[in-house]
Amino acid sequence: MFSAGTGKSSAFFFFYLFILTSETCAAPFHVMRRSSCSSTASVVSLREGQICGQTRHNFKVMALLALLLGLFVFVLEPVQADTTHSTLDPLDASFCHGGLEVIYPELDIDKCLMIPKNNKLREKIGTVWKAPQIYFSGAEKKKMYVLVMVDPDAPRRSQHPSYWRHWLLVNIEGYSLAEGKMHGMTLTDYNPPTPPQKTGFHRYQFMLFEQPPHTKISLTEKESSRGKWDFQAFVKRFNLGEPVAALQFLTQNFED
Repeated sequence: MFSAGTGKSSAFFFFYLFILTSETCAAPFHVMRRSSCSSTASVVSLREGQICGQTRHNFKVMALLALLLGLFVFVLEPVQADTTHSTLDPLDASFCHGGLEVIYPELDIDKCLMIPKNNKLREKIGTVWKAPQIYFSGAEKKKMYVLVMVDPDAPRRSQHPSYWRHWLLVNIEGYSLAEGKMHGMTLTDYNPPTPPQKTGFHRYQFMLFEQPPHTKISLTEKESSRGKWDFQAFVKRFNLGEPVAALQFLTQNFED
């Protein structure tokens, strides 16, 4: 298929030939001016001038057409959309707020993003790295916090979120968050992002809530399973309200 690059190359090629032809055809005229004015020389000069003039005209037309063709293809050539999911849609990007920071050994996440496939980052975040370091500069030292990490897209993303609980900590001391050395009580051990194959991208959401004073937070027997967790009911039960900070990243199975 003809491309913009082909059109531009053709245009430059014919323009280059036009320059060469102009220089070549100019030489006989300079020579003939210095020659005698015999009738034979005049005839030869006239014929060469006619030939060169016609050649220059033809190449001018060809160069002009090639330039126009190159510009036409360049303008009409479609811009290919990025199909590698390297950017987030506005809804996913708007989830993050508050300045929460999630720090893995080779990946410092401080905004909503798609985990890139390069450097085996998707494989490392799912199979190699342990629980990340959590940093929140806005934490109040004397307050307690609750950290939740969930995958709302289990088993795959749909209009009806089904939460898989990856991590849950309560009684987190504010000063430890501000220092990036989170200290609290673990109710659910960290489980790394491991989206199943052929299920597309999953969102992994970190939400930090202020823990109401004198509130003992726990999980019910029904909540002993990580899957199909009624996250909204948990938030409502302990009056956690809206998260003070939230962060998410998207990734898919590293073998996909």
